[in-house]
Amino acid sequence: MTGLRSPQRVTGTPPHPGPGLLLASQLVFNVGFYAVVPFLALVMTQDFGMTATAVGVVLGARVFSQQGLFLVGGLITDRWGPRRAMLVGCLVRVSGYLTLAMAASFPLFLLGAVLTGMGGALFSPALESLVGKAEERRRSASRKGPALFALLAICGEMGAVAGPLVGALLLGLSFSWAALAGALVFIVMAGVLWCNIPSEVPHLAWSPAKPDVPPQPATAQTEGIAAMLREKRFVLFAALYSVNLLAYNQLYFGLPIELTRSGAGPAALAGLFAVASVLTIALQWPISRLTTRIGPGPALTAGFLLKGLAFATMAVLAQFPATGATQLLPPLLLVVGLCLGHMCIGPVAMPLVLDFARGRRTGIYYGLLASMGGCAVLLGNFILGPLYSGAAQPGPAAVWPWALMAALTVIPAVGLSRLLPAKH
Repeated sequence: MTGLRSPQRVTGTPPHPGPGLLLASQLVFNVGFYAVVPFLALVMTQDFGMTATAVGVVLGARVFSQQGLFLVGGLITDRWGPRRAMLVGCLVRVSGYLTLAMAASFPLFLLGAVLTGMGGALFSPALESLVGKAEERRRSASRKGPALFALLAICGEMGAVAGPLVGALLLGLSFSWAALAGALVFIVMAGVLWCNIPSEVPHLAWSPAKPDVPPQPATAQTEGIAAMLREKRFVLFAALYSVNLLAYNQLYFGLPIELTRSGAGPAALAGLFAVASVLTIALQWPISRLTTRIGPGPALTAGFLLKGLAFATMAVLAQFPATGATQLLPPLLLVVGLCLGHMCIGPVAMPLVLDFARGRRTGIYYGLLASMGGCAVLLGNFILGPLYSGAAQPGPAAVWPWALMAALTVIPAVGLSRLLPAKH
């Protein structure tokens, strides 16, 4: 492969970061995130007396600055390399947490939340790119079994469980201490990544597992966003896949409204999130083994149908009052359906990016996948908001947001299997 530069390496570091380091990074990253961010709304309202509108703006800005900028983060990953992007992402998140630790006014909370989101937008596409390379090496070695992205989801969920427990303990001192502890986590993490990830991870432009795909010349590897956008099949795939994030986001938007309708109350929310985490930790690996056997097309269809069934069930049950033990049945069915569907979809779709990229750098591909999801959440929640206003009470009006989501999931359930890369 003449004409390609030999990758530069940091002395003493391996040519590739091991999967164990990448999975541990996801776990620690989520611990640091969930130890701080879930408590923002509580602190802003109870400690500083801010309005629900102010809280909504801060939380919305954080989501948009992360999901909306994933495409930029992917582009930076491909330009700078994963190591530099992850290190800068950690440092930007540290700056966000230090800002939150000092915050006593709306502008500082907003700035801290935006910096926190930007840190994730830099870090996550780089991590996913490295996991994609590790998955490519696993394929090249003809190793069977579920993709590494299944383990990535499990580790992320373990961090999502442990983070709030750590944050709750630190919140007993003060929110500032929780934010400072979160900043320390990312400082230590940056040091570990600095020592263990080479300055330029060798790029797998061609694999013996895919001999039909020719090596990509250096210019093809750096074509960037224009080359990706010319891949119409992938762009359409990403657009349909964005329904996955919109559907899963209803755990944060629609579920609290359903708890009001059913009379279970907000106190049940923490327990239902715990159910979601336990389900993911316990079932992600066996579900991934099953989806590996049946193939990506049927797995994606099954995942979206499970989510659609959860929403359709809600559309039926939301019309009737819930009493006694049945108060928790509708929201529990929603959580279980969305989680099972999510476990079928994510670990199957993420490795497909490798086949769409065909040897090009993958950071920008993962970035587009996430950014389209963020845009779908922003637009979808804007449309769903007025519909949810009628869903807080049992009756015919409560049907519409759930019915709309059920209908939306049918589109990728039917369409994604027709957009798979050529090898599938």
